[in-house]
Amino acid sequence: MAVQVNIAEAKAKLSSLLDQALAGEEVVIARVGKPRARLTPVESMGQHRPGAWRGLKIPNDALFGADGSQ
Repeated sequence: MAVQVNIAEAKAKLSSLLDQALAGEEVVIARVGKPRARLTPVESMGQHRPGAWRGLKIPNDALFGADGSQ
């Protein structure tokens, strides 16, 4: 069964709503009675691989301005 709460209640009870979502219950956050968001658990992110970005070529202008300034 889905639980629907308004935004103010969700702010006040976020911790318990998170526990409910982690337990498998559907939590819906509503604004003015209309469903706007669903709180769901995040799937496992997996292991971090050190050096995964090594060797990736990123042009300087992608990080800084075209003239090399910040």
